[in-house]
Amino acid sequence: MKHELRHMRAQGNGAVVNCSSLGGLVGVPGRASYHASKHGVIGLTTSAALEYAPRGIRINAICPGTIDTPMVGDMIAKGELDRAEAEANQPINRLGTAEEIAQAVLWLCSPGAGFVIGVALPVDGGYVAR
Repeated sequence: MKHELRHMRAQGNGAVVNCSSLGGLVGVPGRASYHASKHGVIGLTTSAALEYAPRGIRINAICPGTIDTPMVGDMIAKGELDRAEAEANQPINRLGTAEEIAQAVLWLCSPGAGFVIGVALPVDGGYVAR
């Protein structure tokens, strides 16, 4: 973000989207270190958003839920995660896709999100809405 902001300050505008996690919004037993780091991303995002908004730079974060990625596939293969249980934990009853995360990032970078600043956007199939 430090390097992105240098260029954005020079041009007088820009959009940054940091990647936190569902773990930045909720806690899960046994994941304290991971969740602490993801909460930290949200804190960095909100503080920087307030600092840079007057300079025309929008800073937000996305908080993906369980996404069907190679990392999640590896967790399933190792028995660290049960796919059926993970899907059942999502109100939408499926895992998310990388494309859905990319679409959220693109929206946050677009003029359509021009008034969105300092948000930690859950992209989680409704998990935190429960």
